[in-house]
Amino acid sequence: MRIAYGDLIGGISGDMFVAALLDLGLSLAVLRRELRKIPTLTFELNVAKKRVHSLTATQFQVTPPSNEPPRSWKQIRQLIEKSNLASEVKETVVKIFHRLAEVEGKIHGVPTEEVHFHEVGATDSIVDILAAAIGFHELKIGALHFSKVPLGRGLAQSGHGPLPVPGPATLELLKGIPVQWTGLEGENVTPTGAAIMSGIGTSFGEQPNMTIEKIGYGSGQKEWPDRPNLFRLVLGASTEWQREEMLVIETNIDDMNPQFFEHVMDRLFVGGARDVFFSPIQMKKNRPAVLVRVIAELQDRDRLAKILFEETTTIGLRYHSVGRIILNRTEATIKTRFGDVKVKILQEPGGEKRITPEYDELKRIAIEKKIPLNVLRDEIVKSFKE
Repeated sequence: MRIAYGDLIGGISGDMFVAALLDLGLSLAVLRRELRKIPTLTFELNVAKKRVHSLTATQFQVTPPSNEPPRSWKQIRQLIEKSNLASEVKETVVKIFHRLAEVEGKIHGVPTEEVHFHEVGATDSIVDILAAAIGFHELKIGALHFSKVPLGRGLAQSGHGPLPVPGPATLELLKGIPVQWTGLEGENVTPTGAAIMSGIGTSFGEQPNMTIEKIGYGSGQKEWPDRPNLFRLVLGASTEWQREEMLVIETNIDDMNPQFFEHVMDRLFVGGARDVFFSPIQMKKNRPAVLVRVIAELQDRDRLAKILFEETTTIGLRYHSVGRIILNRTEATIKTRFGDVKVKILQEPGGEKRITPEYDELKRIAIEKKIPLNVLRDEIVKSFKE
């Protein structure tokens, strides 16, 4: 599987991320063609090479119309949904902007649907996010990993007036992501850059095992005294398996109707949990109880904690970081004599591939065709050819 590692040498912004994609080999002609699929956006693209501390990097800049009014999340979503962009690009863009809208709504105390963006709602930021999603899919990146995030300090001007650095939206977007505080005076991580990372990032902090193919450098607009203002994107193939930094959230419950646990599990999965499981335990005074354990991505901690507090009788949670090693996998639809079936294609450490059909697909076909589920699964797995 093709993966990429984003190294935040000087920080990250939307334009730095796109510049690194272009430096890796994303075609500017393809990018312009795809961006024209939203005909109501008016802008100019400026791409140039720049020397940064003796390194050659790409600089990307969007010039929008002057005096643009703020756009609402609803308006931006309509622009995206009505466009002719590929469905996977639309999904990625909507995911990134929805995260931004959630954060802005929380900060300013308004419902997500009523959020109006200022800087992030301007055409240049919209194009940055669109271009990031287009490049991510054009380069066929299966997983995107990032380094720890260096953060500057000070004050920055915004549509709401002067704000502390890092900005409130940036910090909210970085919840659950490892950061390191630096002595940089100024904003080196923008809300757009943070939204792209939290929206499409797979893991943060540790470099993935990979075979390097290409390296791209995206330059920022500012200059820092102690480091080059660069975002480096390393593209390559993953080696055998992936490493991820995950979070375990858990709690002991001894006073809840056991019928409710099914609903709790359903809500946690909808909320983004990677896995949920219950274990019987004995607590103090030998009381029988249930250990609820949730495995999740770092940035989903608060959302899942809220669900646990709302849906269970717990009054406290524990959480800790864990490492996870997983086999490389891709999702695909294969043709069988029973029709199209969604499967996961897994790569074994020795390079062999095997498939795991989706259970819901098997169940649906087994009921429709009146075939024993285990017989159906065995036939589909045996019929798979690379």
